[in-house]
Amino acid sequence: MNSIVKNTQKQELDSTNESLRPLLLGDFVGQKETKANLKVFIESAKKRKKPLDHTLFYGPPGLGKTTLSHIIANEMGFGFKGTSGPIITKAGDLAAILTNLQAGDVLFIDEIHRLHTAVEEVLYSAMEDFKLDIIIGEGPSARTIKIDLPKFTLVGATTRLGLLSNPLRDRFGIPLKLNFYNPEELRKIVTKDTGLLNYKIQEEASLEIAKRSRGTPRIAIRLLKRIRDFAIVAQQEIIDLEIVKLALERLDVDHIGLDASDKKYLQFIISHYNGGPVGINTISAGLSEDRDSIEDTIEPYLIQRGFLSKTPRGRVLTKKAFEHLGIKLTNEDELF
Repeated sequence: MNSIVKNTQKQELDSTNESLRPLLLGDFVGQKETKANLKVFIESAKKRKKPLDHTLFYGPPGLGKTTLSHIIANEMGFGFKGTSGPIITKAGDLAAILTNLQAGDVLFIDEIHRLHTAVEEVLYSAMEDFKLDIIIGEGPSARTIKIDLPKFTLVGATTRLGLLSNPLRDRFGIPLKLNFYNPEELRKIVTKDTGLLNYKIQEEASLEIAKRSRGTPRIAIRLLKRIRDFAIVAQQEIIDLEIVKLALERLDVDHIGLDASDKKYLQFIISHYNGGPVGINTISAGLSEDRDSIEDTIEPYLIQRGFLSKTPRGRVLTKKAFEHLGIKLTNEDELF
């Protein structure tokens, strides 16, 4: 149990050390509708002097689910504890975390769809009644004891809403979807974070980074940090368009944000299956990549760009995918 608590505390420390993470809702860029609704819910909870209802953030990775969880704790004025679904392997692990919470604390569980079934069942009573049911002993001598918990807010994050069980999903009073960002929103994030990194950037340079960031702030920030490295080595005090294009070419990120992994995915389906259809398990084996990683990090953007279609027969590339790679179509009638 202690190892889980230590892991939770370590993640909390790592999160507070992230200097680029906005701390308040007013500083958070993008997700306008989600942010507006969340502001209402937080203000209502504060006026009622009650913890915020359990909240679920869902959507592709890198859009701000963890950041918004920190913001909830900051706005409510309570503590924050963070952990991840896969590392909570036993009910006792969850009990250790829950019994260490203070009244009003925010407990953030990332990848909550990957919770073990036994752990998830313990969470039900904790979320609904703020009680912990623990079984002591085995066989005929086994007995159940109830432990009262302080009222807390559980914030769950998932990239795979469909994998969340109905009983767990129904216990979240506030489900909020996060969508991909537009280039202007990402440009604002890049410009702001460049200043936090003690650097300057031209507007056209920040917009170029935004256009190649796949609608995802996490990617925009990662690219910005690497471009800053190129600027430092080149002894440039201001990040301009030229250094941005040079750095992104070296990083193998094309003009719409496709990177080496995306191109490898597309080329695999084209070269081996003439554009599809092909099953996800076959793609996973062929690329030596985890299926979840492909479905969470590669496919959402390709679908958004209109390069990929999911069909009952498998994944199928569209004409746009062939055209983007400059490859001549050989089965055009079968493509979308």
